[in-house]
Amino acid sequence: MYKKVSASMDFVPREQEVLKFWKENRIFEKSVELRKGAEPYTFFDGPPTANGKPHIGHVLTRSMKDIIPRYRTMKGYDVLRKAGWDTHGLPVELEVEKLLGLDGKEQIEQYGVEPFIKKCKESVWKYKGEWEQMSDAVGYWADMENPYVTYTDDYIESVWWALKTIDEKGLLYKGH
Repeated sequence: MYKKVSASMDFVPREQEVLKFWKENRIFEKSVELRKGAEPYTFFDGPPTANGKPHIGHVLTRSMKDIIPRYRTMKGYDVLRKAGWDTHGLPVELEVEKLLGLDGKEQIEQYGVEPFIKKCKESVWKYKGEWEQMSDAVGYWADMENPYVTYTDDYIESVWWALKTIDEKGLLYKGH
């Protein structure tokens, strides 16, 4: 049924050949276009922070997070395959504090909150290119050209809207 794979096959050029074929023939884009209007399937993929270098653990998670949307797409569902970047949070702030030689809230306020935020927004893109290369190399299929970015007003407002809706339904509570 299947041809035996030669033990002498050099897998790196073969991998590059497949990736080149996918790109030249827009296979990812075609897989998305073919499913337009089909029953939707939603998969929430927590995005990486691009201010840290990707490592082998990220290769594993990137691959695993591609399996379910790819499978559901192959099963005929319309799956939104939108890449994203986590541009908020403590890892970003700590990286910038270290970069600027600051330690804590008081020193950040002395430096200036607005300039600090600007530095944070710049720093999150430090390894974006490496993330894109790694994602491409493992065959991660997502729209990398139009990602969602967690520091944009649209994204922040959508989070507040979701929290408000959850609260209005009585599903938000304080607990331990």
